[in-house]
Amino acid sequence: MQVVVDWFQTNLGFLPPQLLVTLVSMLPLIELRGGIPLARLLMLPLWQALLFSAIGNILPIPFILFFIEKIFDWLRPTKHFGGIVKKLEARALGKSDGIQKAEFLGLTLFVGIPLPGTGGWTGALIASLLKIDRKKASLAILLGIALASTIMSFISYGVFAM
Repeated sequence: MQVVVDWFQTNLGFLPPQLLVTLVSMLPLIELRGGIPLARLLMLPLWQALLFSAIGNILPIPFILFFIEKIFDWLRPTKHFGGIVKKLEARALGKSDGIQKAEFLGLTLFVGIPLPGTGGWTGALIASLLKIDRKKASLAILLGIALASTIMSFISYGVFAM
């Protein structure tokens, strides 16, 4: 773990730790599942870990819900990005079975249970591709982020603290 802290301090040490946590939490696949443990490694108090990782995790969600289909439509016919778009769509839709069956609860649990390949980014992408109502999807994703925050806080700051 110290290697991670050393890398951040060496390469991004000029940034405040709160901004680092926010930026890491904005990254797809990492999200707050990486932001909260990073906050712990950077010795931020729990309230700052929750605040800055949640902000970072939430910021990309509206852009995905409102614009990803248009972006994919624009990129799909291109030589360099068409294959990537098709893989992303296939991957997201491959994980959508539980969400289609129990739309709101399924999306909430998909985002909230911190497993590889789940989270706000993928949840928003699936909601967009399945054309789930944006208000309903937004609420489910926010609840999922709250659940993931709770679980990751418990792991990073609680019983299994590093």
